[in-house]
Amino acid sequence: MSTVTVSSDRLKTIRKARKIGRPKLAKMAGMTERQIAKIEVCEAPDIPTAAVMRISNALQVPMQTLTGELQLINEDLEPASSKTCTNGSCG
Repeated sequence: MSTVTVSSDRLKTIRKARKIGRPKLAKMAGMTERQIAKIEVCEAPDIPTAAVMRISNALQVPMQTLTGELQLINEDLEPASSKTCTNGSCG
């Protein structure tokens, strides 16, 4: 199983900017609220790639934005649109 490291600050910043609470994000990503909380406070540094993809799809940002490989852009910090998908794999 491959894992990636998520920037906990970025995850929290994007989630709050998108006006999505932890319970809603957890439900959207098929995870528990506790799992999301652990990622946001750096208790889970290496997350399975599949889980990060689900989080990125729920937040409508590329996975690389969560890992820090891509810079944050203004669109990442706006409330999520039900019709917008920036990474091409939302559906």
